[in-house]
Parts: sequence; structure tokens; C-alpha cells
Amino acid sequence: MTRTLRVLSDAAESSKPLTVADFCAELRISRSTFYDWRAKGRAPKCITLPNGSLRIRRSEYERWLASREDAA
Repeated sequence: MTRTLRVLSDAAESSKPLTVADFCAELRISRSTFYDWRAKGRAPKCITLPNGSLRIRRSEYERWLASREDAA
């Protein structure tokens, strides 16, 4: 049963939107780089919460990352 809970927890965690801090940590970039990319239209689409905080859907992050791969 513990394994089932862990699997469910992992699935919920992977579908949970990323915070800006999570996104920056995964890519090892600064927050200022993220906001620079966002201002230039190079960042993934974000969800703006009522309090002004941003979130990035994991699926959008994966799509955005795949679109950045070199074709070489």
C-alpha cells in the first residue's frame, strides 16, 4: 500500500504546475533570465494566478523544452 501511495504522490507531483523557482532550478538559470526570456517571448506559456504568481504547466514545459532541441 505504501508503494501505491508513493506512485500516486509521484503522479500528482508530476502533474503539478511548476513555480518560477522550480523552472529556474531545473534549467539552472536565474530568475532574471527567466523574466528576460518572458519579456522577449522566449519563455514557455505561463498561468497567472489571482495573486500575480506565475505557474508553468509541466506539459507546456516539456513541449517548450522539446521545441528548443537542435535539429542537428
